[in-house]
Amino acid sequence: MGHYETCRRGIGRPVQIRMSNGAVHRGVIDRVSPGRVFLRPLGGRNYGGYGYGWGWGGFGTGLAIGAIAAIAFLPFFW
Repeated sequence: MGHYETCRRGIGRPVQIRMSNGAVHRGVIDRVSPGRVFLRPLGGRNYGGYGYGWGWGGFGTGLAIGAIAAIAFLPFFW
C-alpha cells in the first residue's frame, strides 16, 4: 500500500511523518489529496512546523506525499 492510501485510511488519526529530508511532523491527518497530506496540530497547540497558513484556515500544513519516507500512527495524543 502506498503513502496516499495509508494517509486516506488514516484521516482523523494522529501520526508522525518522517520526510525524505529527515524532518519529522506530528499531527492529525485532516485531509488528503493525490499530491499532499494535510495535518492539524495535536491537541490544538501550535507545534513547531505547523500553523504557517497552509491547509484549512491556517491551522494545518500540507506535506508532499512524494517526499514522505515513513508514516507511523500514534496510539495517543500528548
